[in-house]
Parts: sequence; C-alpha cells; structure tokens
Amino acid sequence: MELWYTICRATGADMLQWQFMCNALLAILLMAPLFGIMSTMVVTGRMSFFSDALGHSAFTGIAIGCICGMAMPIWAAVIFSLVFSLLFSFVRSRSNQAADTLIGVFSSAAVALGIFVATLGGGSFTKYNKYLIGDILSITPGEIGLLAIVLAGVLVLWVLLSNRLTLTVVYPQLASSRGMRSGLTQTVFSAAIAVVVTLTISSVGLLILNSLLVLPGASARNVAKNMRQYHVFSVLFALFSGIGGLIVSYVWGSSAGAAISLMLAMIFAITFALRKVRV
Repeated sequence: MELWYTICRATGADMLQWQFMCNALLAILLMAPLFGIMSTMVVTGRMSFFSDALGHSAFTGIAIGCICGMAMPIWAAVIFSLVFSLLFSFVRSRSNQAADTLIGVFSSAAVALGIFVATLGGGSFTKYNKYLIGDILSITPGEIGLLAIVLAGVLVLWVLLSNRLTLTVVYPQLASSRGMRSGLTQTVFSAAIAVVVTLTISSVGLLILNSLLVLPGASARNVAKNMRQYHVFSVLFALFSGIGGLIVSYVWGSSAGAAISLMLAMIFAITFALRKVRV
C-alpha cells in the first residue's frame, strides 16, 4: 500500500494527498471492473430485481450478526445471502410462478425479517446507517485486499460461465439440446451476486447498490454492437462513474456512492439518447 500512496501523492492532486482518498480510489479501481462485469451478467440474466432482493437479505444477515455479537457481522450477511440465493434457486426450479413474483416474495420476507431483528428489544437503526448509505471513504486496506480476491473470482466465473449464461437465457432450448444445465448455471451465478453484494454493501450502501449492478450493463446495452463492446463499455462506464463520482463527492462534500450512482444514471440517459439517434 505504501507504493500506492507514493504514486497517488506524486500525481499532485489535492484529494490524493489524503490516505483515505487513496484507499477509496484504489477500491473504485477494483470495484469498476467488478461491477462492470457483474452488471452485464445481471442484465443478460434478467436478474436486476434479484440483486436488489439480495441486498435486502444482506441487511438481514448483518442485523443477525450484530444481535449475535459478531465482531464482523458482514460474514453473517455473506452466509445468510448465500442461503437466500440457494433457497430462491431451489424454489424457482420447482415452481410455476413467474420469477418476478418469487423475487417479490423473498425480498419482502427478507426486509420484514431484517427490520424485525434490527428492532428486536427496542433496538435502533443508527448502527446500520453505514450499511444503508455506505461510506467508501472509510474502506480499509484489508477490505481492499478482499475486493481484489472477489474481483479475481468474478473474472474466473465470467470466463467460465458468461457465454453459457447468455445461451441459457437467450436460447434456452439450444442450451438444453447441448446438455447445458441452466439451473446449475443460474445457481452459481446467484451465489456470486450474493457474495459481491454483501462484501461491498458497507462501501457502497444498500440503498444504491442495485444501481451499480444494473446501470453499467444497461447503458452498455444501449450502444454496444457486439458482446465484446457490451462488456468493455460496461466496465468503462463503471470506471468513469466511479472516478467521477469520487471527485464530485470530494469537491461538493456529498456521498460518494450517491454521486457514482447519479453519474451512472446520467450515462444511461446519454446512451439511450444516442441509441434513439442511431435507430
């Protein structure tokens, strides 16, 4: 990390003279490809609402971890979200209900359980503000290292499952004829979303986390002409919004997560306009 701090200070930028800003920038450089890649898979797999439901389940896991006195309740959130995603995949594979209906059922149940646990015995929501709003400026070197490990895992998953996931969603009959187990692919992907959501919730915030998982891929889909451009644009949009949002938050003193989300929304609006012009 000392080498990274030296590089940041050598740029001469005022905001990078602070160690916490250097940490935040490095976290964004890791999160951008992480969310950019995951976003293409979320949008392609039509899992936008599911990622939001996982955020709610992560909050429930954190509340349970705090009640149990865990020093790092985020690990309780990881376990709870993984159980949530696996249970959802199990019910979805054995139900004739529409996916959005099941997501609504699981999401509402997770929210209710989280609020119940958090307020048990007259508890206050104050200690959960970090997870609701997020604070990337307080990210630690240890959390940055964890982000790097998660990014490496997602890259491996993307290489192995990206084409398979696209095929099972767009051409399910063709995928079935080739012996691809779409249920297993969806389950593995759901578990990956659960891990990403829970491990970034304290930095980004539950209230805007879903926008980072949806908007980069949705924006890229507006202007990409092929799958390669789709993935590249998604990562670039996430990177641009991440760095831009961090600068805006430093200059104006706003929430970094909210600034990043707003920049992504602006990019979506611009790419949508370009799409209309191109059509």
